[in-house]
Amino acid sequence: MSHAFWLTNVRLDSGFETGHDGVVHTTSEICHLRIEDGKIVQISSANEPLDTTLPTEDAKGLLALPSFVEKHNHLDKTYAGATWKSCLPPKKLIDRLEFEATEMPAITGTTTQRAEAMLQWLLQGGATHVRTHVNIDPYIGLKNLEGVRTALANFSDRMTYEIVAFPQQGLLRTQASSLMRQAMKEGATLVGGLDPAGIDNELEGSLREMMDIAVEANADVDIHLHDPGTLGFYTIKRILDLTEEAGWHNRMAISHAFALGDVSVEESTEMAERLSRLGTMIMTTVPINRAMPPVPILHEKGVRVALGYDGFYDSWSPYGTGDMLEKLNRLVERYRWVDERSLVQSLFFITGGKTTLDKEGNRAWPKIGDEASIVFAESSCSAEAIARRSRRAAVIFKGKIVHGALDRVDGKGKE
Repeated sequence: MSHAFWLTNVRLDSGFETGHDGVVHTTSEICHLRIEDGKIVQISSANEPLDTTLPTEDAKGLLALPSFVEKHNHLDKTYAGATWKSCLPPKKLIDRLEFEATEMPAITGTTTQRAEAMLQWLLQGGATHVRTHVNIDPYIGLKNLEGVRTALANFSDRMTYEIVAFPQQGLLRTQASSLMRQAMKEGATLVGGLDPAGIDNELEGSLREMMDIAVEANADVDIHLHDPGTLGFYTIKRILDLTEEAGWHNRMAISHAFALGDVSVEESTEMAERLSRLGTMIMTTVPINRAMPPVPILHEKGVRVALGYDGFYDSWSPYGTGDMLEKLNRLVERYRWVDERSLVQSLFFITGGKTTLDKEGNRAWPKIGDEASIVFAESSCSAEAIARRSRRAAVIFKGKIVHGALDRVDGKGKE
């Protein structure tokens, strides 16, 4: 049975104009959107009378943005929904891994509840898709995967998801290969990896084992790479070599990839061109305490860059809210994207590549046929929403309100 209604009085970005002061401004207009079976099927100006018998949801001038995509998270680690506590400061990464190896088995019984609390935070911020990494190691086996899968299934009417089987304690270091293979049979959708040199101390063997598991499972890959400098840069080179060897074009992602920010502009530009040719994604959490991948260079060369909140409020960090607009705000501030066009275009990094306007100011979203997954912000335009981290009043997923509320008026029949 078809389900249709109108979203009325929705504010949409409509273009750019230059003011008398020389500053570019975003213009907007109020529109009505007809939603049918989870898609936008009609867009009309609010200046035109709306004669309909369908139900309506009145946005009352709230700004519509494409819903957000969270591309790097750890649902199984969070303390969300539990009693507050901060972190034990680590001396180095291996110390944190040893602490987690003792903590994780003690909290696996609450994985589903904690993951659901984090998912609710993500949702109220506007995210309707999440890629989560889930620890797979000898200390907890597949227990975290089971708990996270349950949480995601409970939220499947509110968001879509991907699950990365993540050997947090090291793929070779803890001989986790058999568990990883089992995880790929029991609900994980991507193969993960972790610092093949820095943690496994066997760069070639670790990378090849990760790729073997991916090829066997016919799954995409998302590897954590924290190793900096020359070591990290060489590791990226070898990841791309194996990507070519396996024919894994458009199926590889490198999370963090700090080393791309440790080398010269010439080196990072050359690597960006190769990343682009192979369709390899870069996921960044926009760190404030170390070098990060040069997002402007990567984006200019056509590399798909996406933001993730990473873990928040867990044994690694007490900071954060899961709000992807907050993460984007950090990115634009870091690169001093202060003009209107740059702010609008930055939406790309938290929406799976969508922006409300293209570089010339033509409407790029929404268009007829687009999925009706929408964030409603208290803002005049997308640039303001990003710069000011505007409050989100409601979120719609595939035509269904999944957070907040709009004013509803029931129709008198069917069109």
